[in-house]
Amino acid sequence: MLAANCHCGSVRIEIPRKPRSVTNCNCSICRRYGVLWAYYKDADVRLVAEPGATDDYTWGQKSQKFIRCKTCGCVMQWKKFDIGPSTWTGVNARNFEPSALGQVKIRLFDGADSWKCIE
Repeated sequence: MLAANCHCGSVRIEIPRKPRSVTNCNCSICRRYGVLWAYYKDADVRLVAEPGATDDYTWGQKSQKFIRCKTCGCVMQWKKFDIGPSTWTGVNARNFEPSALGQVKIRLFDGADSWKCIE
């Protein structure tokens, strides 16, 4: 298991293994957040925080929410509103120590236009 904290340490996220790759998306929100997404089944990700320590952001069709620390603002993950047994979630890999992830392939995803991997 790998774990990461937000900047202030109020929120912790745990994942079962190092990601095989991470995704750099250029959609309107991901490019502003500057995140690298690692994808896991929602059931395999554990977010640990005291009640009230996180804040959610959603917009548009409200199909997913971005979860962040209420104190320091670090984006921890995104989750879909409709969660089933095979639902995927994105974990912000930038919250992990670089040494914990090692060399991981970064995929470029064109979320702004074509919705396809471009590299």
